[in-house]
Amino acid sequence: MKSLITVIVVVFTFSFCTASCSKDDAMTSVQNNENELAVNGNNNNDNTSTTKMKITIGSSVFTATLYDNPSATAFEAMLPLTIDMTELNSNEKYYNFSSTLFTNASVGGDIKAGDLMLYGNNVLVLFYKSFNTSYSYTKLGYIDNPKGLAAALGSGNVTVKFEKQ
Repeated sequence: MKSLITVIVVVFTFSFCTASCSKDDAMTSVQNNENELAVNGNNNNDNTSTTKMKITIGSSVFTATLYDNPSATAFEAMLPLTIDMTELNSNEKYYNFSSTLFTNASVGGDIKAGDLMLYGNNVLVLFYKSFNTSYSYTKLGYIDNPKGLAAALGSGNVTVKFEKQ
């Protein structure tokens, strides 16, 4: 009888410890995954930051807001940047970087005039018309007030200067 009670106490203690330890381990695992997402940028955090950027096209100047994500941070680190952007599809200008940036692409959906995005891992795209798409992009930021953007960019290739504000 004494050995039976000992076995029950041992089993009960073991079960309690296993349940408690598993819960703690699960919480630690969740916390580690959240930390990994934050460090590696594998989350879909496209919250707007307060980081502002100035975009100059000819004599037109626009203010843009960068998203709070690793791709936008990497882009910001490249500034100031003056590039020749190529016309495409009568709705966007693009530039191929020689190196790659971090990406976290999602299906474009509704593209708005003034959206600044990354296509693939090395193509900077500045949209000057709104439309819907099934292509995937990584969001970098947007022009705060895109009024006059299409006229400033024109119908051909154009030189665009991006700089921190």
